[in-house]
Amino acid sequence: MSATSVPAIRIAHASKAFHGRTKALDSVNASIAAGACIGLLGASGSGKSTLLRSLCGLERLDGEHSAVELFGQTLQAGGALSPQIRQLRRQTGIIFQQFNLVGRIDVISNVLTGLLPRMPLWRALGARFSPAEQMQAMQALDSVGLADYAFQRASTLSGGQQQRAAVARALVQGARILLADEPVSSLDPASARRVMDLLHHLSRSRGMTLVVSLHNVAMARRYCDRILALRAGELVFDGLPVELDDARLHSLYGASSEELLMDHDQSESPPHSFGHELPLAA
Repeated sequence: MSATSVPAIRIAHASKAFHGRTKALDSVNASIAAGACIGLLGASGSGKSTLLRSLCGLERLDGEHSAVELFGQTLQAGGALSPQIRQLRRQTGIIFQQFNLVGRIDVISNVLTGLLPRMPLWRALGARFSPAEQMQAMQALDSVGLADYAFQRASTLSGGQQQRAAVARALVQGARILLADEPVSSLDPASARRVMDLLHHLSRSRGMTLVVSLHNVAMARRYCDRILALRAGELVFDGLPVELDDARLHSLYGASSEELLMDHDQSESPPHSFGHELPLAA
């Protein structure tokens, strides 16, 4: 198999039960190509967050046949994490609905925390960053349109700006895969579009593999190359966005489809500019 044909993510027989009985995932199988933009769709409780967390090793899957591979390397298998888990996690950035920024420190310091997993312990404990690393963080902020806010306290940013700062943190980490867990569900429509524009832009311009979980099918249709839809932990749809029309959605989710079809401002607007596309340091 050539290097170009190795999928960015391979999920095999992914199963997970909580408290021994509640099944969050039920033998999910999928292969995701490098550079793809994947929408992970499902109503509340469908297993989206559990699956995303398993892709970076924050959740251990059940069952001897379960496995997750990143670029051909085993992240976890049979309920056990790889001995190289820390190295593999560096390839994966994850952003959450809650942003996870430290509000009392400035934005650039929050972004620089993306470098901590790569640093020696003595440097990480002292948060000592070189001028080159600080420039790398500034380049990341410029790429998401936040260079002018670098030295503001993170708590002063709007929700959409905080989410973009979280994306900048993943960029300095050097992530090849970006996992986004409901990144726009708490944002107003304009901020949600701006964040999704950014994520889609990064996938296209940098070749990052993006897997984003969403509640809104219109947004998944607009931004994603492919949709994986979960229902009660099972993968019930894997295909092109155009194939998941409203009738198909109703057949899969019944009354729960209304949650996914909730009106959301999806008016067309020109793409936002996110600053200069400067190459980030390796």
